[in-house]
Amino acid sequence: MAWGVYKNGNSICKINLEDGTKIRETKDDHWDLEFPESLDLNIGNRCDGGCPFCYINASPDGIDAELLDVPFIDTLHPYTEVAINGNSVDHPQLIPFLKKLRDRKILANITVNQKHFERYEDLLWELYSDELVKGVGISLVNPTNHFIASVQKFPTAVIHTINGILTKEDIEKLSDFGLKILILGYKNLGRGISYNKHYYQKVADNQIWLYDHLAELPSHFKVVSFDNLAIEQLDVRRILSDEEWDSFYLGDEGTASMYVDLVTGKFGVSSLCPESEMRPILPDIKDMFSVVKELAA
Repeated sequence: MAWGVYKNGNSICKINLEDGTKIRETKDDHWDLEFPESLDLNIGNRCDGGCPFCYINASPDGIDAELLDVPFIDTLHPYTEVAINGNSVDHPQLIPFLKKLRDRKILANITVNQKHFERYEDLLWELYSDELVKGVGISLVNPTNHFIASVQKFPTAVIHTINGILTKEDIEKLSDFGLKILILGYKNLGRGISYNKHYYQKVADNQIWLYDHLAELPSHFKVVSFDNLAIEQLDVRRILSDEEWDSFYLGDEGTASMYVDLVTGKFGVSSLCPESEMRPILPDIKDMFSVVKELAA
């Protein structure tokens, strides 16, 4: 297997270039990185998906951000993981942007809504085959047999779900197909505020069911992963041994990751940051990450 290996502050990071497995090691008792290992990058809010809980209020009249003239991109370290969001698949500058990242050994992952995954499956397969994207994240809408079969064609595909939107029935339909799932925390932002207000009991019931059955999920999926918000909401720590927690948990927000919104031209610790904690994008990623670490402290 091919690995990307680099020094970052007081740590050595190794990332498997085939399946994305990451190993970070340090001789110290804390992490102190110089630049982010991963970057959550919003490249637009133009989307016809119409998700009623969309936290960025995306719409068909939204904006495609500029991608090819962004100075800090040229300062990203090789093997940095860039998670591209924002209905990115039909962004007019997407392919030249992905080629630029590939040429600099930046590892691009792309997240799309299930509707767009099914609409652009051939294009996504081409991007994957040409190694323009390493991973494909698909935001779940309806786990049909056709959808599951399509996902299985992509070795690094991960189905993205949301705590409170994911149902017992969804889990039952997705189970035992060797799939990878990522559970995201529910964000009370954008349309997520009004959705939670109108469907509070439904969201709460789904969250309670998932909390109660969380420990059963790993036996039905190839990989079960979480963002930091879901880790908090579901108290994932309770179902892991100390050894498992120390092995799997990669740190709090701002430890090794950050969020950049190219639509607003700002960055912060994560997409959950209030506007008051977002800062204007700087020319160098190290300077931006220094700010993130201060904000996260």
